[in-house]
Amino acid sequence: MTSRRIGNVVSLLAVCFLSLGSALAADKIKGKGVITLRSGDTLTVETDEGTTTVAVTPDTKIQHPIGLGARKRQVGQEVLIPGLKLKFEGTGDQNQVTAVTITFDQDDLSIAKVIQAGLNPTAQQQARNMQTYEANKQATDTAIAANRQEIEANQQRIAANKQGIQEVAQSTQKRFSELTDWSVKREATVRFEVGDSTLSAENKEAIQALAQEAANTKGYVIEVKGFADSTGSLVSNQKLSKDRAQSVVAYLLQDCSVPVKNIVAPGAMSETNPVASNETGSGRAENRRVEIKILVNKGVAGQ
Repeated sequence: MTSRRIGNVVSLLAVCFLSLGSALAADKIKGKGVITLRSGDTLTVETDEGTTTVAVTPDTKIQHPIGLGARKRQVGQEVLIPGLKLKFEGTGDQNQVTAVTITFDQDDLSIAKVIQAGLNPTAQQQARNMQTYEANKQATDTAIAANRQEIEANQQRIAANKQGIQEVAQSTQKRFSELTDWSVKREATVRFEVGDSTLSAENKEAIQALAQEAANTKGYVIEVKGFADSTGSLVSNQKLSKDRAQSVVAYLLQDCSVPVKNIVAPGAMSETNPVASNETGSGRAENRRVEIKILVNKGVAGQ
């Protein structure tokens, strides 16, 4: 009799543990997308499935890969800015997740910073208005009634700002998509001195000419890839090729007035795909370059 009772208890506990394990597994959520809005410790992330609210806690690990290995470096929450592409893991459901880990690439953070730099003062003021609105949500009914007109005006500015940030997020997602359905309309190559990422006057002229032609092109995007010669370490060449590509992107945005939605995320190619031999000085000079291409959708081009 005692053995039977013990067996029943063991079976009941096993069922409970299995049910608990299934529930915990069901609560684990993974996803990826682009931050479209941040309010305090809450992120609005646009994913392929829709919009997910991601809560960041003091225990959330925010990290990015280091070098070419599997190591990761943890950083602070200040890097979580609108426009940043990320991956998240946590608990909750597809609509709301409490993040355990958030992972991003340094290149994606650089692009997000460029996007932030391109926001005009009105958009920045609208973002501050939203933070003010959220902070005042707990105000008394009397105060809300007294300031109703001002709050309604703030809500309109907030809605406009949110729509603008979502448009940036959508364009960012498109820049990371495959470009197999695009053809090259025009391309240009700019070159750099050893260890340098500064654009020369000649480089700027070539970029301006390409940007002018792009402005007259329907349905275009601009692809930017940075390269280095074999001088120096692989790690330093990776950074140098990234800096060169970002210099070109910044010039396209700030001086050539190319919309950020029309620029594909720049690629840092290091010393791969050399166009000349790295055994000679002239060959290395050819390899210190950034390739810029105007791409047109084959459907738009009628191909």
